[in-house]
Amino acid sequence: MGQRILLVDDEEGIRKVLGITLTDIGYEVLSAKNGEEALKLFRKAEPRIVLTDIKMPGIDGIQVLQTIKEERPDTEVIMITGHGDMEMAIQSLKFDATDFVTKPINDDALEIALKRANEKIALRTKLKEYTENLEFLVEEKTKKLLEAERLAAMGQTAASMAHAIKNITAGLTGGTFVLEKGFQLNNEKYLRQGWDMLKRNIGRIKSMALDLLNYAKEREPDYQLCDPNIPAQAVVDLMLPRAREYGVTFDVELDESLPHLWIDPERIHRCLLNLVTNALDACMDITCSSKTGRVILRSLKIEDWAVEYQVVDNGCGMDEETRGKIFQRFFSTKGSRGTGLGIMISKKIIDEHQGTIGFESEAGKGTRFIIRLPEKDQPPSILRTKGVHHD
Repeated sequence: MGQRILLVDDEEGIRKVLGITLTDIGYEVLSAKNGEEALKLFRKAEPRIVLTDIKMPGIDGIQVLQTIKEERPDTEVIMITGHGDMEMAIQSLKFDATDFVTKPINDDALEIALKRANEKIALRTKLKEYTENLEFLVEEKTKKLLEAERLAAMGQTAASMAHAIKNITAGLTGGTFVLEKGFQLNNEKYLRQGWDMLKRNIGRIKSMALDLLNYAKEREPDYQLCDPNIPAQAVVDLMLPRAREYGVTFDVELDESLPHLWIDPERIHRCLLNLVTNALDACMDITCSSKTGRVILRSLKIEDWAVEYQVVDNGCGMDEETRGKIFQRFFSTKGSRGTGLGIMISKKIIDEHQGTIGFESEAGKGTRFIIRLPEKDQPPSILRTKGVHHD
């Protein structure tokens, strides 16, 4: 069965003659004697080509054309016109008619108009196929790019880990060398130095392994309703002796009026501990001996947030390049002394709490890290459970 074509003309003789011609060409012909009948047939059969007279009683050919284009814009419509209807024929082209043929209809002119209509249909079909293939190709390329990015990230992570492990290995090798010299020379000073180096680097291995596990593990915070100053005070108690050892002033400014809120105190403690440790190390890196290092740990209430923590230091600070990399995986400002995991883990912890973490820093002047945690009437896990229940 050939392609369907809808023939519309109020003259039965023209319908009959054109019907025979179109059938001989290879079309399955549907005929309608007026515009109303034509639109009913069109909606039922959905032919891809319509051949319609312009002048008809009731709904004329222009109205048929406009309705068809509104309902199925991809349909090709060829207009049949008399010699005196040239103005209407031109008007039909403005309404996106494919072509027009004049009465009496010449077979060659009709075939040319039909050929043009079929070429437009074929071109549209190819364009649709190309678009669909292009969408598929874009999807495939996107998958490949994402996989390449994932592999690149894995490579970057592996390279960063290898660098950190290399630094620790160098420390172990150095400690082993000093320890062996102590044994050879029966030198107690060398023995103590070598043993201290080994313990320090073994501690770094343990710390890095725990940091990696903490970073890789997806976990829900263990929310507890508690005083937000508790994890901060625990950090102070832990790090104050180290600050004294370093000769760094460690000031604490905790707002005692803060209300209790839902947090994971252990994770917030870990986050603040990372930032305070970095602040103390930054103060140790001050090159000017006349400058006394100072670290401040603050908690305060600000608008729209339950609590804001600040870790401020007057240490070495960060230049523009360093500021742009601070939240990258395994990036560290400590050289061989750091793995770059502390800041990553701190950001992960704050993200898990739906909070924000940011910083201000200037080379040679110091750094201020700012953490903000949102107000919660109940822990998110309870709220999510209730949300699922209501749905």
